[in-house]
Amino acid sequence: MSFPEGFLWGGAVAANQVEGAWKEGGKGPSVADVATYKPKVDVKDYKAHVGISLEAIEKAMADTDDTYYPKRRGIDFYHHYKEDLELMAKMGFKVFRLSIAWSRIFPTGEEKEPNEEGLAFYEDVFKEMKKLGIEPLVTLSHYEMPLNLATKYNGWTDRRVVDYFVRFSKVCFERFGKYVKYWLNFNEVDSIIRHSFITAGIIPELCGEKGELACCYQALHHQLVAAGIVANMLHEMLPDAWMGCMLTKLMTFPRTCAPLDVAATQKKNLENMFYADVQVFGEYPRMILRDLEKRGFTIKMEPGDLEILRTGTVDFVSFSYYMSMTESVDPNAERTPGNTVLGVKNPYLASSDWGWQIDPVGLRISLIELYDRYKKPLFIVENGVGAKDVVEEDGSIHDPYRIDYFRSHFKEMEKAIDEGVDLMGYTSWAPIDLISASTNQMSKRYGFIYVDQDDMGNGTLKRSCKDSYYWYQKVIATNGADMD
Repeated sequence: MSFPEGFLWGGAVAANQVEGAWKEGGKGPSVADVATYKPKVDVKDYKAHVGISLEAIEKAMADTDDTYYPKRRGIDFYHHYKEDLELMAKMGFKVFRLSIAWSRIFPTGEEKEPNEEGLAFYEDVFKEMKKLGIEPLVTLSHYEMPLNLATKYNGWTDRRVVDYFVRFSKVCFERFGKYVKYWLNFNEVDSIIRHSFITAGIIPELCGEKGELACCYQALHHQLVAAGIVANMLHEMLPDAWMGCMLTKLMTFPRTCAPLDVAATQKKNLENMFYADVQVFGEYPRMILRDLEKRGFTIKMEPGDLEILRTGTVDFVSFSYYMSMTESVDPNAERTPGNTVLGVKNPYLASSDWGWQIDPVGLRISLIELYDRYKKPLFIVENGVGAKDVVEEDGSIHDPYRIDYFRSHFKEMEKAIDEGVDLMGYTSWAPIDLISASTNQMSKRYGFIYVDQDDMGNGTLKRSCKDSYYWYQKVIATNGADMD
């Protein structure tokens, strides 16, 4: 069985990693604008890269330069979007996933009226996509909430942020609904436990005696309630539109067949899935509630919250997949980094330059597991490999390692479809080089399109096509039939 007719091939980015122009068009600062590039910190030590404090935020806002704050400059998609979209159209893209920077629409998050310049920018982008025949897939919240909401309210820990997000979403549906059919609420909503500031604007020192983790679970509840409200709102305002949730699929296998390793793995996988469980089934899993109770965490809920969760379920399930890992109770088991996580190293898998283990079969297993569990259409909205590319003297960029990575994963997707999985589409992370989410590097390159910029912001920003660009072009043109 081949890829279904109408399969949505494309790529994905986030506003904070590509747009730049952090002070243009009336945009306010976001949590991404204080993210620091730390060249002397090990790229595999993600916790050191995503850590935050009030002092660090104050220092960042006092520094008007963008050298060590790469997400302020991105790859200047803000001024290059027509060129970039044209390159994607020539690759054959059916869909392009992008996010709307909340602080470009509501600079502090608290305004009563939206910023017209921000709305006009995205409307121009969507008009260009429509002209080129590219379907938008829009993420409402992708690690770029207004900084003011973080410093004033400690982000999503405060219930008032729900109302601010609903206002933002409503404006997006009103203004962009005629262009956008497919929406996602929160990018990798489960990541709140791994990097609470980036995901939910939580500043640890503002959490007080209850601690950061308690803040995370309360903030998560507020996000889940907001997701339910905006799903219901979308279905009322735009009956033909689809709302999806987005999960980091952290596929974990037992390191050994020892029962304790299996039990530890089961617990880890259940924790990973519960974020999507709530949005698909409309309720918290009983075992998760019991686990929170045993650990002493109490989630404050308001009357009507459970009804919102019950009715505001999603239409499809999207997820990112980059790697798999194993789990073991052995304290001496060697651990290796992944997508902002640490897992026990799998000796049967190769690793990227950043230590992420490459496992295409794990993608097939994930697809079958997710579809069997949720019985809703699936969408792979992030998948790719960060690598160091070399530009040859003639300007060419040979990246067979990237082609090998995608080919192996596409073949496993095809097998999952053959098993009966309903897979809507696939957007690679990322079609164009951008600023890395965790380490804020440019040299960790994901794209089919090369951008001439280094980690310190030096370069011409010239776009160039890598060998993988032409390979992916052929894959899309044949709907996956030709992967040679």
